[in-house]
Amino acid sequence: MSGMLEGKVAVVTGAAGGIGRATALRFVADGASVGLVDLAGPALDAVLTAVMALGGSAVAVPADVTRADEVERYAATVARDLGGVDILFNNAGILGPPLPLIDYPEDAFDRVLAVNLKGVWLGMKAVAPYMRARGGGAIVNTSSRLGLRAAPTQVAYGASKHAVIGMTRTGAAELAVDHIRVNAV
Repeated sequence: MSGMLEGKVAVVTGAAGGIGRATALRFVADGASVGLVDLAGPALDAVLTAVMALGGSAVAVPADVTRADEVERYAATVARDLGGVDILFNNAGILGPPLPLIDYPEDAFDRVLAVNLKGVWLGMKAVAPYMRARGGGAIVNTSSRLGLRAAPTQVAYGASKHAVIGMTRTGAAELAVDHIRVNAV
């Protein structure tokens, strides 16, 4: 444990998946308390168990990142139970079916954009006021290499990740005055 994040509170969306789980465990190892956000299920419970086994402080909040009321609830729950929010790792995302754009189903397109793009926007929107209250913070949005180049057979995923980069730039410009850094990885 480095203690680099001692006293900080981080929210990790998509916490039950590989990148989210690894990030949550790393945040705990570095001293942060962690709000674990994902759909309800055994994988979310397992991450909470792993965090607690490290001696970390955490709260698991089952939520659908595409629903504003659930995003507001996870932000409020983490702030209340862990004492605020300093870091948001906006990581929840889905790939969608690998199909050419002319064969891509509308419902799949809508779902990918809802999770990968709307979920990121809702997360920033809900968490920023809690960061302002603490004097600043850091938001990291997960994009992809496919947010920088063509994504054959991944029209919705590629579009969503390109948009995340644009939204990240807007968030960085708007929230800098509040000492909130916004970046994409």
